[in-house]
Amino acid sequence: MSYVLVILICNLPLLLLVGKIGKTQFSSTIMSPVPALSPADAEKLANLKSAVSSLTQISDNEKSGFLNLVTRYLSGEAQHVEWSKIQTPTDDVVVPYDKLAPLSEDPAETKKLLDKLVVLKLNGGLGTTMGCTGPKSVIEVRNGLTFLDLIVKQIEALNTKYGCTVPLLLMNSFNTHDDTAKIVEKYSNSNIEIHTFNQSQYPRMVIEDFAPLPCKGNAGKDGWNPPGHGDVFPSLMNSGKLDALLSKGKEYVFVANSDNLGAVVDLKILNHLIQNKNEYCMEVTPKTLADVKGGTLISYDGKVQLLEIAQVPDQHVNEFKSIEKFKIFNTNNLWVNLNAVKRLVEADALKMEIIPNPKEVDGIKVLQLETAAGAAIRFFDRAIGANVPRSRFLPVKASSDLLLVQSDLYTLTDDGYVIRNPARANPSNPSIELGPEFKKVASFLSRFKSIPSIIELDSLKVTGDVYFGAGITLKGNVTVSAKSGVKIEIPDRAVIANKDVNGPEDI
Repeated sequence: MSYVLVILICNLPLLLLVGKIGKTQFSSTIMSPVPALSPADAEKLANLKSAVSSLTQISDNEKSGFLNLVTRYLSGEAQHVEWSKIQTPTDDVVVPYDKLAPLSEDPAETKKLLDKLVVLKLNGGLGTTMGCTGPKSVIEVRNGLTFLDLIVKQIEALNTKYGCTVPLLLMNSFNTHDDTAKIVEKYSNSNIEIHTFNQSQYPRMVIEDFAPLPCKGNAGKDGWNPPGHGDVFPSLMNSGKLDALLSKGKEYVFVANSDNLGAVVDLKILNHLIQNKNEYCMEVTPKTLADVKGGTLISYDGKVQLLEIAQVPDQHVNEFKSIEKFKIFNTNNLWVNLNAVKRLVEADALKMEIIPNPKEVDGIKVLQLETAAGAAIRFFDRAIGANVPRSRFLPVKASSDLLLVQSDLYTLTDDGYVIRNPARANPSNPSIELGPEFKKVASFLSRFKSIPSIIELDSLKVTGDVYFGAGITLKGNVTVSAKSGVKIEIPDRAVIANKDVNGPEDI
């Protein structure tokens, strides 16, 4: 998803506001006072409040949170950044991983650390983009094990080894709640407490008249949206989970996407945060050319904050994409102090930048408002980044990523960790581009008798009707392109190195 931030001008009609979705302007980082609504927008908001009050599907907390977000959006509240004041963070602000203090070898000290920790996985996404039904976390990624299986194995191993009680929290959306409730039953005999809670459910708004879509007769799931993972903080509080965790002595939550296989518990990071009283830590990692659009951390007026590409003026976009100046990007692995979350949510102080996300539902143009958890960094005391190894960022977003993690480039440990094969000399993973024929997981699996060996592969591009046999080895730069109406079958045990394959005669 590309995040978009806007500057809103409160006396423009809503249709024009929506049309303004795009880049921000930049002058100062201080949040300007919320201006009064124009009469037209005040009327829209009043009508919206009246309509929302009749929605029985959501709680009063959700209604209040939604209306607060809309009010901020309409009032033109926005953050401005003066480009010349942006500074590269020092090592005190974005701490290099190898500068983190070594851990004690005493298992009792390790247990003390782990007893303060909660692991929270963002579990609101569906597997539809990969052709799967249900939560994305139940897609099988390796040896018949799903994302969720691996997460449970990892935490269970820690609990068993150190005699601790690290719980797993899953933040679901209304799209994944019912399925997840059934799925987690299979872990009932595991050495791990699993808790689920739902993020908020907000109505999509019809752009034409600013009415909630569910009030227009669309009472199904398409009438609603989860408001982005920035909602994790109020939802943790509103669900009652936050107070329950604090009452058990928990101090920090490790938040990560459920599809990031590299997002595992790291005690060096946790120890650093506790020793230095850091309320928030965002894991960042060095950019490659594949990551140039990723959000980065900057120092600004003495504080650390997230800078997204949508905030960058056109004349500075190339500079932003440069891996020389902006060398790191956000992995969305976040470590957050639970007491700080409680303090800031109760004070309604987490006013992250609003991401307007226009959609179309059954031919009706709608708008949904979202926030991102990474943007919360500037509200926490002593917030830092940690510049971590690339191994902590291994997301599976497409079938090309599945090919990587199912290949001999990675191995799976008994404790559920996906580890890169040291036999590969190149520190970077190969670039893999698969055509639409491979997009759905079922189609992807049907086109490989077994996953090829790719330890010596630099790049692979496959287009058209292509099938791979068993025991194949790919090396260097390989392109396989089947013309329309032509089927290419790579035979068992073939070795293809630095070759363009356009037909059977090229194998």
